[in-house]
Amino acid sequence: MKKFVRLFSAAVLAAAFCTNVNADGLPDGSKLIFSTGGAQGTYYGFGGVLAGKVSENTSTSVTAITSGGSAANIEAMLDGDAQLGFVQTDVGAYAYNGTRLFKEKVDNISTVANLYMEQVQIVTLDPAIKTVADLKGKNVSVGAAGSGVFFNAVDVLKAYGLDVEKDIKPTYQSFGDSVDALKDGKIDAAFIVAGAPTTAVTSLSTSKEVRLVSLDKQHVDALIKESPYYSAYTIKKDVYGTSSDVATVAVGAVVVAQDDVSETDVYNFLTGVYNHLDEIKAAHAKGNELDVKFAASYEAVPYHKGAVKFFKEKGITVKGK
Repeated sequence: MKKFVRLFSAAVLAAAFCTNVNADGLPDGSKLIFSTGGAQGTYYGFGGVLAGKVSENTSTSVTAITSGGSAANIEAMLDGDAQLGFVQTDVGAYAYNGTRLFKEKVDNISTVANLYMEQVQIVTLDPAIKTVADLKGKNVSVGAAGSGVFFNAVDVLKAYGLDVEKDIKPTYQSFGDSVDALKDGKIDAAFIVAGAPTTAVTSLSTSKEVRLVSLDKQHVDALIKESPYYSAYTIKKDVYGTSSDVATVAVGAVVVAQDDVSETDVYNFLTGVYNHLDEIKAAHAKGNELDVKFAASYEAVPYHKGAVKFFKEKGITVKGK
């Protein structure tokens, strides 16, 4: 019943947004809510830039709002409170397949674009914490309860033979709260999964010597074999002023949409972004990672019909619904 109410309210909301028809017989652009992430994360800052460019350059108006991250964004779309949302590639797979965070399959969302990689950053101020194994017995923030970050922490710890409940003392905090707790000495380390540089970590680095814990190749390879949605990634030392480059893993940052969002609106979102890359690069560092081919590379959730149209015009075939 709850699922039916969600679907019904989403459909009503979408219908209310799209009432005018243009010369091509398609609905004019709508006013869409784009659910992103916390105020100190990359999702919100970059999402605001993307929303602004789409709104400025197309008939679709997009407003970026803060949220609890990937899982909360999908919930917001199910409840009809948002039409677009950021999700990690792994969380998108959980939702579409009805695993981990989701008891039922979420089958009324579609991919818009795979934007950039977001790194698993294990942040600490303690010079004694050099490896993931050193987290044993420590107070560690593992992201908000039930978040994608939490499951990233579970996966990384598991690769090192550690259990999130038995081998560390977990706290469940947002990026901003994690940084505050590190400053105050209330926790020893924090998992932060976002595109580097991340606002919360950059803020911390202005007053403290930030250290990022590296993952060794053996454990990275084992993690990727167990969970193939991860990729090996290196955070260069100049990103946060660390003493050396940091080896870690990353997942993708994907924009998804309700299936009921019109073809025009999703097409407009993509043209508003990928036809104005120079402006986006000037506004936010993550703009430098945008690439049309990478945008079409996500396989876990089929693409929205508006995205299928956009990529077809670019000579790229994607799997749609």
